[in-house]
Amino acid sequence: MAMEAQDIENLIRASFPQAKITITDLAGDGNHWAAEVIDESFRGLNRVQQQRAVYASLKGKMDGAHGELHALALTTKVPD
Repeated sequence: MAMEAQDIENLIRASFPQAKITITDLAGDGNHWAAEVIDESFRGLNRVQQQRAVYASLKGKMDGAHGELHALALTTKVPD
């Protein structure tokens, strides 16, 4: 079952309550998503550490071939 944009945002928001989060359906099929997460907690972390933190917030939804979330292009940033 495909995930909805709001479901993805809710999972990320639980770990990053103050973040600016933008979720985009890349293919219009509910299976290929992009997320931009801008949060102060990323300050001092390298890009890999930032992205690992966001993937951890998805609580296994991307795990394996049967994960609910099939593809997520992820961009993380600290606020300007």
